[in-house]
Parts: sequence; C-alpha cells; structure tokens
Amino acid sequence: MKKITAVVAMFAITAFAGAAFAAGPETIELPASMGKITFPHKKHQELLKNDCKKCHSAAPGKIAELGKDWAHKTCKGCHSEMKKGPTSCKDCHKK
Repeated sequence: MKKITAVVAMFAITAFAGAAFAAGPETIELPASMGKITFPHKKHQELLKNDCKKCHSAAPGKIAELGKDWAHKTCKGCHSEMKKGPTSCKDCHKK
C-alpha cells in the first residue's frame, strides 16, 4: 500500500510541476538593455492559444535571438499584423 501511495504522490508532483513549467511566468521583465519592458507572458499564451512557436523558434524557454531587432520584427510585427497590441515606442518602453 505504501508503494502505491508513493507512486501516486510522485505522479501528482510530476504532473503539477510539468503544468507549472509549461504555463510559464505571469510576466517577464526583459533585459535592461532593451529598456524597461514588462512582457505579459500569460496574456500572450492565452491570445495565441499556447502556440509557443509564434515566438519561440525551438522548445519553450529563453529566446536566444531576443534583442532589439528580433523584438521589433517579431513583437511589433505581430501586433501590427493582428491590429492589436502596442506598436509605438512609449507603449512598450516605459521610463
């Protein structure tokens, strides 16, 4: 009986941890070199229906190519295309 309880507990912990990891953080503070940008990660996940490949070229995680050029092309480009979200400098870069 103890083995079954331990197996069920391990499964529950693994499932919970996996769900928490997949969900990602609520918001992400982008590097200071990019300006003061708070990125609402969860909101983007919901809007994009968890299609992580819209932003992440590989598995979810840090975006290796993240920088000014990438963000302006990818983020601003998507916002312009969808006619939704900030597209002006001051809308993303807060002082």
